[in-house]
Amino acid sequence: MTGAKVRVLLAEEQSLFREAMRIALESQDDIEVVAEAKDGLLSVTEAERSRPDVAFLDAGLPNCDGVRAAAMIRERVPECKTIILAAEDDLKTLIDGLEAGATGFLSKDSPLAELIEAARLVHQGETIVPRRMLGGLLARLIRRKREQDHAIRRMGRLTRREREILVLLSRGADNHIIARELVISPETARTHIQKVLGKLGVHSRLEAAAFVLQNGITDELVEAGIE
Repeated sequence: MTGAKVRVLLAEEQSLFREAMRIALESQDDIEVVAEAKDGLLSVTEAERSRPDVAFLDAGLPNCDGVRAAAMIRERVPECKTIILAAEDDLKTLIDGLEAGATGFLSKDSPLAELIEAARLVHQGETIVPRRMLGGLLARLIRRKREQDHAIRRMGRLTRREREILVLLSRGADNHIIARELVISPETARTHIQKVLGKLGVHSRLEAAAFVLQNGITDELVEAGIE
């Protein structure tokens, strides 16, 4: 709607920084701060109450960090865009934030003018990533894709039954649970498990579970008809 203000939530533990952000944002005719929070859980509660357009979330929020808060807000207030504020340019926090559904990332030493513009841009549907971090982000994503492709090739060595075993291992099932689920004996389950570990090149059940979770191949197992 023409003339509508961008409604903003500020979630920052340090009251002085939060106040500086509020003053800077509200100096703009098209931006309104509708809620504030000093911890992660409160930020989610305030987002549900005030239904803001944009939420600035400090990555280091107590009682639920900014990344987890972003994921919760995305689930509960999907129309709200989130921007992660970090103490420094941290690639892991950037990637974790994007995967959690955040649409922006800024370091807290960014000029206030950048924060103001970020609120407008993410409200318009853009994703904000500092230009200086784009190279590292792309390199990390390309490496992750290669690792995932390699993991899928290793998974391709498994039979259907062995994939079923892998799904159950990723859920923490022991031999008896696997045997019951697949209607086989515990000894047969143990044999299958050893074959899975060998084909994947891992040495324990924990490593097998980590292989699935770290490489994000649960969907591939489900697509293969294994749920």
